[in-house]
Amino acid sequence: MALLIKLVGSRLHVTEVIFVRQIFIILIMAPQLAQNFPASIQTKIPLMHLARIAAALVAMLAGFSAMIHMPLADATAIGFAKSLFVTLFAILILKETVGIRRWFATIIGFCGVLIMLQPGPDGFNTYAIYAAFGAVAAGLVMVLLRMMSRTEAAMTLLIYQGVGVAVVLALPAMLNWQTPTSTEWLLLLGIGITGYFSQMCNIYAYKYGEASLLAPLEYTRILYATLLGLFVFGDLPGTATIIGATIIVLASAYTIHRERKLGRKPKPA
Repeated sequence: MALLIKLVGSRLHVTEVIFVRQIFIILIMAPQLAQNFPASIQTKIPLMHLARIAAALVAMLAGFSAMIHMPLADATAIGFAKSLFVTLFAILILKETVGIRRWFATIIGFCGVLIMLQPGPDGFNTYAIYAAFGAVAAGLVMVLLRMMSRTEAAMTLLIYQGVGVAVVLALPAMLNWQTPTSTEWLLLLGIGITGYFSQMCNIYAYKYGEASLLAPLEYTRILYATLLGLFVFGDLPGTATIIGATIIVLASAYTIHRERKLGRKPKPA
């Protein structure tokens, strides 16, 4: 999805990209929504849905802008800071217990991100800051998702965010509207399809798994981002990227190994 966003975002405004993405997601959900209506939109926690919509809006606007204007691997790497915030929000909101070893593995993983980015006086730009804000908001979304999935159906969670973000961005998208070409419509459709399935996978993952345990799995995205950046844009990863990615994957693998050794299995919410 990040690759498609970067391709189509070279000409279309980010608000238009997100708005059309949400419309396609709503259309994909429409048959199942109609079949289970009105149960599919019934909720007892409307304020939490509003909080999730607001966090998702920040995450998408900031994160997608970074994807469009930065190298794919760099934007993805900064986004990995989300894992740290998932751990923090899981402790503060979900009251999850996080052991010292998992803290250590998460921090080591973030150090791998810093190695790849090589931060310095000229190391960050405006869009890097956007990516960081997007990571904070995305971390909050993941933890809210874990909390809300205890009582809400996956379809309910997806439809409220899909419609909510689309409503908020309708006016900005129209003000920045440029009619997509036939190729751009296909790319936007692809963004909607991948967005739908990625959100459904996230919803089910955080429904049955512990938020701070699932977070390190996000680090594997750097492998895909590097490969896509190489094949599509010709961006070859440097030594720092290879070292940082290796640290990230090893830290993630250790976290999973540690949880299995302790015999902790995800329990139904």
